[in-house]
Amino acid sequence: MDLTIYDVIQGPVISDKAYKLNKEFKKLFLKVHPKANKNLVAEALEKLFNVKVKDVRIQNRKGKTRMVKRKKFTGPLQKRAIVTLAEGYSLDLFEQTGAELPVKEPAKEKTVDKK
Repeated sequence: MDLTIYDVIQGPVISDKAYKLNKEFKKLFLKVHPKANKNLVAEALEKLFNVKVKDVRIQNRKGKTRMVKRKKFTGPLQKRAIVTLAEGYSLDLFEQTGAELPVKEPAKEKTVDKK
């Protein structure tokens, strides 16, 4: 099975940690295809977004095992890439996807009118 550059990158990981890595260190936290390697991820990013990639780190996350009644089920394998961009390049995938981290607002007090 040959992977194209559109198959390699499946999307950004949307979490608080990923958001902070992107803002502070210009690092991208991406979901990638389980058969993708570092070279494919770097090549796909460079061709899709016209940026230079300095470093790619890969995380393999095994699926969680769950018990339903008396049967075991294992979740899917997830592969994630932490990509460091070269100096002078930046890419903000959070603004492109329209995803925002939820902001907690203070609870409003309920008022009761006594008549």
